[in-house]
Amino acid sequence: MKRYVYILYVLLFVSCQQVIKGQDVVKERVLTKEQQVKQDSIIEKYAVNDAHKYSYEADLDKWQEALDKGLEQDSTIAYLWQQKAMPYFKNRKYEVGMEYVDKAVQYDVRRYLPYRAFIKCVFSKNYKAAIIDFEECLTRWGDSYEMDHTYTYYIGLSYLQLNEFDKAEQYFLRAVDKQKEVFQDIHHVDLFYLGIVCFEQKRYQEAIAYFDKAIAEYKEFSDAYYYKGITQYKMKDIEAARQSLVEFDKYQKMGYSINEANAIYEPYPYQVRKN
Repeated sequence: MKRYVYILYVLLFVSCQQVIKGQDVVKERVLTKEQQVKQDSIIEKYAVNDAHKYSYEADLDKWQEALDKGLEQDSTIAYLWQQKAMPYFKNRKYEVGMEYVDKAVQYDVRRYLPYRAFIKCVFSKNYKAAIIDFEECLTRWGDSYEMDHTYTYYIGLSYLQLNEFDKAEQYFLRAVDKQKEVFQDIHHVDLFYLGIVCFEQKRYQEAIAYFDKAIAEYKEFSDAYYYKGITQYKMKDIEAARQSLVEFDKYQKMGYSINEANAIYEPYPYQVRKN
């Protein structure tokens, strides 16, 4: 009996240690004014005035060496870990970069947990993990913005890519409601993806209405014309479909597409490839 009690004690102890370790990773750190000043000076010396002198495409080794020198001074500077990660994501070496971003989250969870979730959604396309991170962000801080979009938008995008269309729509609509609190106009990409959700569910009239709203916000939105045309074709409106696809072809040849800043590094869901 004593043996079983001992084993149970050990298991409980290990479990508690794992929970505590997990809590340490996500605990928010509050720096003193002196600590913040010191970290800012290290960032300026080793990132701004050293690493950033180099192109990480041509001189990645020098970029990383400069950041490593800064981390030797203070290994808890989250920004330096993020800067080490960023070139790898842009070169699609996601697992390498993620190790550094995990460090950034450890030392500044408020700033870099949303960033890590964004990377999982848009870059590495690890959608279930992205949802977990963004849901934690919602629980901790409510809906906010990362890379110009709300947390709910990215959760919607992740569910869209998992073919969970009802959940995707719910989160996209929450994203729209969040935008209305601050902005007069709704982001055309949110409207586009709401159209995609309706398209996937064969709600064709609603899909066209959303694509039209997206085009009203971004007249040259080639991808919206494309899916509008496909939707019209599904509805047997062949002439309207032809006209929409003519607009798609015109604007795509001019280089217009989903105009997210990171679209130069990663294709976005449902973005039409240029031939």
